[in-house]
Amino acid sequence: MKLHEYQAKEILNKWHIPVPRGVLISEADRTEKEVGSLGPPPWIVKAQVHAGGRGKAGGVRLVKSLQEAEDAVSDLLGSRLITHQTGPEGAVVRKVLVEEGVEIASEFYLSVTLDRTSGLPAVIFSPSGGMEIEALAVSAPQLIYRENVDPALGWMPYQSRNMVYRIEALPEAGVMKQLGEIMKNLYDLFTACDCSLVEINPLVATADGRVIAVDAKLDVDNNALFRQKELAALYDHAEMDPLEREAGQSGLSYIRLDGSIGCMVNGAGLAMATMDLIQAAGARPANFLDVGGGAGEEKIRKGLEIILSDGRVKGVLINIFGGILRCDVLARGVCTAAAAVSVDVPLIVRLKGTNAEEGRSILSESGLSFHVARDLAEAGALIREVMAGNHTEEKV
Repeated sequence: MKLHEYQAKEILNKWHIPVPRGVLISEADRTEKEVGSLGPPPWIVKAQVHAGGRGKAGGVRLVKSLQEAEDAVSDLLGSRLITHQTGPEGAVVRKVLVEEGVEIASEFYLSVTLDRTSGLPAVIFSPSGGMEIEALAVSAPQLIYRENVDPALGWMPYQSRNMVYRIEALPEAGVMKQLGEIMKNLYDLFTACDCSLVEINPLVATADGRVIAVDAKLDVDNNALFRQKELAALYDHAEMDPLEREAGQSGLSYIRLDGSIGCMVNGAGLAMATMDLIQAAGARPANFLDVGGGAGEEKIRKGLEIILSDGRVKGVLINIFGGILRCDVLARGVCTAAAAVSVDVPLIVRLKGTNAEEGRSILSESGLSFHVARDLAEAGALIREVMAGNHTEEKV
């Protein structure tokens, strides 16, 4: 679960990690009143969306007067910000954060995440803050320092020294002390809040010797939200794709993608293989949808409705291996959904496993049009026909 920058900074502040003073603005006509509490310019105006790369996309702006601040806020609010993480559709800016300017002497990178190789939390630090860590890992991997943490012991003081003393030009003693305290506090926050990632980039040392988190990212592990109710309540549902939100409310595992072939599958592994099949057939999947092993007719109906609600979908592939979810149950759910909604795209169905023949009979007797694939190769061929526009309606 992602949080906005302003929310992440509120949490950092509670854990004694200094952040700049800032105000949140959602209505442009309140800019003059709100920024008055920040002191004199310059100020930083930041679009609040769940995506990285905002600066390169024009979502972070330095302003040096009230008029510039008002213009930047008006320009950003309601706009669609397109970054490398949003895709071509972009994300609508509904809130902006305006912060006091900070006189930067040096920049650092600091994060805590999970090292899946060791199964331990890892604190990552670099004296080259402000850069994307992925790019830095390629261009200068020697500037990325890492300390894995034993959860039974927690963050130890020597680990701070291990990283801080590797900086080529050592900061002054006060800055080094603050860096060590922030590393410990960030690790404690990471564990207490069940985070999958906490990132500060850049963490800056100011000209007057303070260390401040001028940007922040915080992701909470979805599996821990049952015990992080206060954090779960912070989630901005407006940032979620409407179809994904609707699917989540129905208990479906759905992720909207940028292709044109919708797919409904039972089992995450089969879903990944089905998306590979669609790619191999020269198309692109429009979604990931795993109805799960225990899905009933209602879930299947809802899943198909959500797929067909996506205007980009030119065809649907239903690929079910009957195990816990029997093929006859799937077939009844598909028929109910197809009869209830307007289906104007080809439906390709591949059934294997428990009650597969019964499922095919249900489809055949429904009076509805389906393309039935005997195997994956035939399913791929039918997808190619759909993409070429050569498919013909047929009844099973």
